[in-house]
Amino acid sequence: MKKAAIIGGTGYGAIELIRLLQTHPKLVVAKVISHSQSGEVLSSIYPHLKKLPEIRLEELDISSLEAEVDVVFLATPAGVAKEIVPELQNKNLQIIDLSGDLRLSSREDYEEWYGKSAAPQETLNQAVYGLSEIYKEEIQSATIISNPGCFPTASLLGLIPALELGNIKPTGIVIDGKTGVSGAGRTPTAATHFSETNDNVSPYKIGKHQHIPEIEQYLSKAVDADVTTILTTHLIPMTRGLICTMYADLNQETTTEEVIKSYQSYYENKPFIRILPEGQFPQTKAVQGSNYCDIGVWVNERSNQLIIAAAIDNLVKGASGQAIQNVNIMNGWEENLGLQAIPMYP
Repeated sequence: MKKAAIIGGTGYGAIELIRLLQTHPKLVVAKVISHSQSGEVLSSIYPHLKKLPEIRLEELDISSLEAEVDVVFLATPAGVAKEIVPELQNKNLQIIDLSGDLRLSSREDYEEWYGKSAAPQETLNQAVYGLSEIYKEEIQSATIISNPGCFPTASLLGLIPALELGNIKPTGIVIDGKTGVSGAGRTPTAATHFSETNDNVSPYKIGKHQHIPEIEQYLSKAVDADVTTILTTHLIPMTRGLICTMYADLNQETTTEEVIKSYQSYYENKPFIRILPEGQFPQTKAVQGSNYCDIGVWVNERSNQLIIAAAIDNLVKGASGQAIQNVNIMNGWEENLGLQAIPMYP
């Protein structure tokens, strides 16, 4: 049994880690760290945790982590992990960062898109991008994982097979993304206030969403060429769930049946990818609370385009579930340990 610490212990990502790790047979939560609420019992903040083993929030003590835990999850806002990971990276720890601090290989790109100073280049070089189905081999030998963002997870899992197999052109790709309000985190803002989000759908961060360079970096890596995209994100009035509908020009004539078969082959033996049959398309409700990514495709013969839709739970496959999946891979465990729950429905 390995022990885990969660840094940033009062956000939605941390709470999902705690929920999912309750059923993990080889990993247990030993420490939950929160600078702002240290000393508090976690169930006093989140009443749904009552009757579970009491967790008291602690201050961060870097010097004690190596002796007390084996795995460190950083569920912190952007700009925090880049200060902490360099102090942990040379210790005997497995580190999984759920923030965006280590996802971009270029310090200049991070500073442009996030508006903060970047992590040291040595740390960026050591971090492995944790898109579990695509980079499993690299994850197996990693000690630092940069967990993907929610929109990149759905977008990349949907687009990479078509790009690598030569089905679509690497230019003019359009991604229409929609996410529930939990994707904005727990800190309330005017934009996430109930009165603003209820009965309302609104695009946000057009042209400047921090996930744009992340998506383009790993699409470009997939085909060893520059790939540019148009990402438009929308906030929709539901708590959790995310869906991306993607449009790309085809390289040659093909059929929906042929593309589905190619996706099924590409994701063969990948336990959390479900390729839907022809005529069916993903729903956020069908993956809620689970680590699944559902993908549906359709060839528009009239416009010679491939339409790809991918749905995930933004807090699970888009964050904490994929983080646990990566720890499982790092340790040579079965990928689905702690992640075997079927989606919640209705």
